[in-house]
Amino acid sequence: MEEGLKLQQRHGKARVRVARVWREEGDDDGGTHHFAEWNVSISLLSDCLPAYIAGDNSDIVATDTMKNTVYAKAKECSKRLSAEDFAIELAKHFTSYYRQVTAAIIRIVEKPWERVNVNGQLHTHGFKLGSEKHTTEVLLDKSGGLQVTSGVEGLAVLKTTKSGFEGFIRDKYTILPETQERMLATEVTALWRFQDIESIHLKMPNLHFLPVNLSSKDNPAIVKFADDVYLPTDEPHGSIEATLSRIHSKI
Repeated sequence: MEEGLKLQQRHGKARVRVARVWREEGDDDGGTHHFAEWNVSISLLSDCLPAYIAGDNSDIVATDTMKNTVYAKAKECSKRLSAEDFAIELAKHFTSYYRQVTAAIIRIVEKPWERVNVNGQLHTHGFKLGSEKHTTEVLLDKSGGLQVTSGVEGLAVLKTTKSGFEGFIRDKYTILPETQERMLATEVTALWRFQDIESIHLKMPNLHFLPVNLSSKDNPAIVKFADDVYLPTDEPHGSIEATLSRIHSKI
């Protein structure tokens, strides 16, 4: 590498899907089952300059090996664990097992499976798909420095009344009318960084529900809007994001 230049590279495997069942010993029905389905993405930072300048792959961890490692480690986890703990286990493996790997980034999206309720009782081995997904991203370097960020995505929320939008800047490009009554909907993406909650990030784009009015020359009131019929649309949409972080004293 020429003087004054620095190479930082990463490579990995994305969208490795794995499901795990943990069984508790118990009743005649076979005991209670616990279930998790994870979508795992792996990114390894490593010192492997020869692969770029000499075609030497002797320090490269094959991405197929990364995929197989996910299944092997899931098998080794005989006790139920969280997505965060599984991500940490994977990161520890990659940074300790391979000398050239300087850091590992593991991202997991957990599918929202939840127990079925049958006659007021949670089923021991029946599940249905819920709504928002649980996410986590773990960054672990070889020295042991650990950063964990978790969150949710796809949390859709809506209220059908008592929302308005008025008092905004109006200029020659503005045609949007002000209103004191409209539907409000969004899909929440939330992230929080651990260490006694280091920071919280919220992303809440607008999901628009537009009033429907239909008319023709012969029928001026096919559909007359009365806060009842809407056209759902999310493109284009407003984007709203905010991050709240702790300020640490320098003392």
